[in-house]
Amino acid sequence: MKLFRRDFLRLAAAGAALPALRQSARAETYPTKPVRFIVPVPPAGTFDIVGRLVANALSQRLGQQLVVENRGGAGTNLGTAMVAHAAPDGYTLLLAGSPGAINATLYHNLDFSFARDIAPVASIERAPLIMVVNPAFPAKTVPQFISYEKTNSGKINMGSGGIGSTGHVAGELFNMMAGIKMAHVPYRGEAPAVIDLLAGQIQVIFSTPGSVMSAVKSSTLRALAVTSATRMDVLPDVPAIAESLPGYEAVSWSGIGAPAHTPPAIIDKLNRETNAALADPKLQGQLATFGAKVMTGSPDDFGKFIAAEIDKWAKVIHFANIKAD
Repeated sequence: MKLFRRDFLRLAAAGAALPALRQSARAETYPTKPVRFIVPVPPAGTFDIVGRLVANALSQRLGQQLVVENRGGAGTNLGTAMVAHAAPDGYTLLLAGSPGAINATLYHNLDFSFARDIAPVASIERAPLIMVVNPAFPAKTVPQFISYEKTNSGKINMGSGGIGSTGHVAGELFNMMAGIKMAHVPYRGEAPAVIDLLAGQIQVIFSTPGSVMSAVKSSTLRALAVTSATRMDVLPDVPAIAESLPGYEAVSWSGIGAPAHTPPAIIDKLNRETNAALADPKLQGQLATFGAKVMTGSPDDFGKFIAAEIDKWAKVIHFANIKAD
């Protein structure tokens, strides 16, 4: 009887281990066919270019093509929903980014939860925004800008690429921490906002480096500060906002997500290969042209980062009473 019981327990333990063994075996051979890589924005922007660079690097490492599919719409919600509802088998991935963390609070009627339905796989990069003004604007520093607004209330119009964009919430975080109230003027993308800033129709924008770097270097726009916690390597003379407002930080970022319940072994393999791809100096240099620095770590690290971003922007959205269109 004791022998029978011992054999039974051994067989039960072996049976319990079978699912893990099957997952491990699938991960060893994964992927066996092309992988859909959903980029939830239209082609040609910085976010899309980052996705394509990483997709190309991962295709070489995995031995199967990551096929980029641009699914723009609804502020990245359309493409994100596609991945949230896809089969959790590792063959549909998402280029996740800061809009997903913002939209988690901004939109109330989504049929998915960014935090619950998208599994964090690997972080890719993070990049600051640049706080830029027209050269004719009287303030040349962040403290001067804050002082000017407090004595000229209602005279500073802040442009952005749209309601709830990273540039918009970065500006509202600045409002919240500086105790001022810039008026928000949303545009359909950053390009028209930059045009109006050059023309003096608005006074300030918090822009991605790719949209304003050439204008800053040619002095047709003045960079007051960057939104990262420290200065950018490519703009060493431009201070960080945090030097005047301690604790201020607002970055755009990207990473890879997968449908929730994707096997952990597959997520771990994708994480390892992404981190290895990001160690390549060539890819690091390509990302640096957009002012971005690689951001590597485990899936758990990325998940904690996303949770912190969702919490941060929820506070700003509630403070500024931002409403989606």
